Parts: sequence; structure tokens; C-alpha cells
Amino acid sequence: MSTPSLHVFVVGATGTIGRAVVDALVRRGHEVVCFMRPASSRSGLPEACHIRIGDVLDPASVRREGFRGERFDAVVSCMASRSGVPDDAWAVEHDAHRHLLDVAIEADVDHFVLLSAICVQKPALAFQRAKLAFEGALRESGVDWSIVRPTAFFKSISGQIERVKSGKPYLLFGDGTGTACKPIADEDLAEYMVECLENPEFRNRILPIGGPGPELTPRDQGELLFEVAGREPRFRRIPLAAMHAIVAVLEFLGRVIPPLRDKAELARIGRYYATESMLVWDAERGRYDADATPEYGTRTLEGYYRRRLEGEVGDQRGEHAVL
Repeated sequence: MSTPSLHVFVVGATGTIGRAVVDALVRRGHEVVCFMRPASSRSGLPEACHIRIGDVLDPASVRREGFRGERFDAVVSCMASRSGVPDDAWAVEHDAHRHLLDVAIEADVDHFVLLSAICVQKPALAFQRAKLAFEGALRESGVDWSIVRPTAFFKSISGQIERVKSGKPYLLFGDGTGTACKPIADEDLAEYMVECLENPEFRNRILPIGGPGPELTPRDQGELLFEVAGREPRFRRIPLAAMHAIVAVLEFLGRVIPPLRDKAELARIGRYYATESMLVWDAERGRYDADATPEYGTRTLEGYYRRRLEGEVGDQRGEHAVL
């Protein structure tokens, strides 16, 4: 039996994942309204979606230019802060989402699907705390919700393709085996988020999700990239102590030089991704559990590497670069 067409309000549609979500919604026959900033481009979005321009940080604009008094079946948010530094993180990850939720409640929206992140399981950073604060507000709102917590994205772990192509070694923090993830393609994640709208079993659940396994360490990722590129593997290790030292220095200087506080947070973000796995965290055992991390989709990191090396897709990382 086919799923009835839904009227869906989307924010964060201009990112690569947001565009993939809008494309999946349109392909499945849903009516989509994308709320975008004035400077945003609709490039890559299907012609069938409707564009409305406004300021997602302003609740009056969300209400006036976004919802326009219409009834929507669902809100889907792929919105995220650009930098992750405290002011930006709280303004976008929490405040903007809180305003959006308030307007959605006023408009009697039935379901709110939120793209979060698996790293909020062990919060140590401003953007993680901001995400968790809104997750809590959403869960207590009375609106049906689905909170999707994906693992690493293909684009986030593809930053060394050009290094390898140019004959340089692949950089590893430590020995490259201390962390792991099950990376997921934008397209597969988009299909999963649309399923959250269509499948009642996905409602009112926190949903960690990864791509098809097995889990990959940074060293695994490097070896795979060398294999696809047809090159002999070469690695260079960066001691984790060096990253700890950089964070410590920036934290110290940030106490007396305010502009360095954001740089210290960016360094902490880099260290977090270098030392924590993007897998389900087993709090009782105090470890990450690859077997407990759900898998979805068919697209593989190997296939993405091939497409990148063959020029079918470009560097899509934007602010999502890890290494």
C-alpha cells in the first residue's frame, strides 16, 4: 500500500544531506516546502519543491514567511551550526530549533524529524550540549518526534583524497586504530529520514544509524583509499599528545585573549573526532559497540572513493571536515 502524500516543511535544505532529503521526499510523492535564507541557492534542489525565503533565527519570520498559516503534516530539520563554536552552536542547534518547534506546535504539526549526531552520546563540546538541550525540548513537546543520530558521513572522512592522489602519506592520529565508524552516504541517510515520516515504528524514538558495515578505523579508511587509488599504502602518524598540547595552549591563551576561545573550541572538536568513535556507546560497559550500531543502505565508502577519484563528485565536506 502506498504512503499518503505529506505536506512537509524542511529547514537545512541547502546542505548536501538536506538536498538529498528533499530529493527523496519529492521522489516519494510528498509536497515539500524548503525554508531558506535570502543568500541561499536552490541549485541541486528538485524543481517540484517550493522555496520560501526568510530567517530561521527569527521566529516571526518562520511564522510569517515560512508557515504562512498553512497546515503541515511534518517538519524535517537538517539544520546545523556552521562552525560548532559556542555562540553559533547555541543560536542554531538550540535557539533556532526551539523557535521552529514553537511555531510547529502553533501550526498543529504532527511530526518533527530531527537530524542530530551520534556524538551527543558523550557530550564534551558546545554544539553537542546544544543539540542535546533541544532534543530534550522536542521529546517533551507533545509533538511526535524522530531523532536521527547518524555516524560519520562519507564526505567527512574523505579529506585526504588529494593527498593520496599527489603521492603524500595518509595522516593518522596515533596508530589509526583507536576509533572507528560505520560511515553512511548522504543518499542512504536521506532515505532513512524519509522512512521516519512514513513508518510509524520510527516515531518517538532516538535512532542511531550507520551505513553498511563492517566498522572502519582511520587506518582501514586509509588502506581502502590507497587500494582504490592503486597506490602503495604510506602512513604518517601524528602523536595524540601534540593535539592535547595544542588544545591546552589555546585554552590557556583564550582566558586572556577572547578571540582565541573559539579557536580553542575548534581544536577541542578536532581532538574529539580524533579520539572518539562514531558508534553506539555502551554506557554499562564503558565502550563503543559496533555490533549495536544499526546499519542502513547499500552505498559503500569504497564506491564513494571511486566516484571521487574518477571526478564524478567533488569535495563536499564544507564544515564537516575531520581528516
